[in-house]
Amino acid sequence: MNEILEKAKENMILKEQNLSQFACKSEKGHWLKPDIEDIRPIFFRDIDRIIHSSGYARYIDKTQVYSFIQNDHITRRVLHVQLVSKIARTIGRSLKLNEDLIEAIALGHDIGHTPFGHKGESLLNEICIKESIGYFCHNAQSVRILQDIENLNISVQTLDGILAHNGEILKKKYEYNPDKTIEEFKQDLYNAFNEPSYSKKIVPMTLEGCVVRLADVIAYIGRDIEDAIKVNVVTREEIPEYPASILGDNNSKIVDTLIKDIITNSFDKPYLEFSKEVFDSLMELKDWNYEKIYNSKKANVNYDHIENITKELYNYYLNRLKYVNYENELQKDYITSSERTFYTFVKKMMPKEENHNVKRIIVDYIAGQTDKFFLNECGLYLE
Repeated sequence: MNEILEKAKENMILKEQNLSQFACKSEKGHWLKPDIEDIRPIFFRDIDRIIHSSGYARYIDKTQVYSFIQNDHITRRVLHVQLVSKIARTIGRSLKLNEDLIEAIALGHDIGHTPFGHKGESLLNEICIKESIGYFCHNAQSVRILQDIENLNISVQTLDGILAHNGEILKKKYEYNPDKTIEEFKQDLYNAFNEPSYSKKIVPMTLEGCVVRLADVIAYIGRDIEDAIKVNVVTREEIPEYPASILGDNNSKIVDTLIKDIITNSFDKPYLEFSKEVFDSLMELKDWNYEKIYNSKKANVNYDHIENITKELYNYYLNRLKYVNYENELQKDYITSSERTFYTFVKKMMPKEENHNVKRIIVDYIAGQTDKFFLNECGLYLE
């Protein structure tokens, strides 16, 4: 690398000199395999690799809450991850943490999400249990897609933050384990696929991982209310009085209150923490969201149909591999583009999957689909 590029590399990491003692600096970053030299710091390069991944591109047609409502202004998964990134970077900059690591974790945290959001996730988990191939959770699947399916060399700190993000778990205090090793990360990943609900127990190895974990909650809690109001599931007047009085009654106020509370209670500390009043309010609001929004009829429209066709699609793919030689099929000119896509994926994954586990490969294939691709595979459009 020439002298000018060396200077450019120094400039890229100059800002890290003023980071908090609790921040994860680039010099601490580790890849799981060797990589070529570059002017970009390790976590900055993670960001570039994630946004250029196929999984990131598929965010654009994946459900956040509502799958079958025609409204261009409600949140899709692609917007959610951007909101998480912005909120997390605001907190991270205020606490002098590593924004590059925060952004990488945030942008990659939901890549493993299935079509139809958490409903699709629960259905694939049911299939995994029934087929005795472990369990399915989107955070572990995000790591699997980046590391094993797309073969991207992403730092262990970014992958660990993605694995540990679980935004469904709300805590008053978020702590990290700075002594966590690469081997412990690998064990966490293995356990997430092989032990029920293990992913909810994972503690990140960086404080930046904690920031993304709570930013996930901050990003969806108020935004989902705004979307629910847009599609006439709730009204603003129905928001519970106590949370509204503490946090606010719209997304802007809720986000502002939560960010300021975290910064105030976490500045120059080796953990992140909400005040008791704000945490209690947030817990009540989250419970209300589940009751009135996530369990509403509109949020679960066509769920029974999706449940049936998910299982049918899985069995269809499985039978196709039982009775058709995918290698021979790939040599034929007349197979459909859909079939070619499927067989090519299977061919790519077969050598990597222990014991050539086609059942797990099929789950991977369905998990990576967008809502639209899934419905096209089924030949269905549901109203």
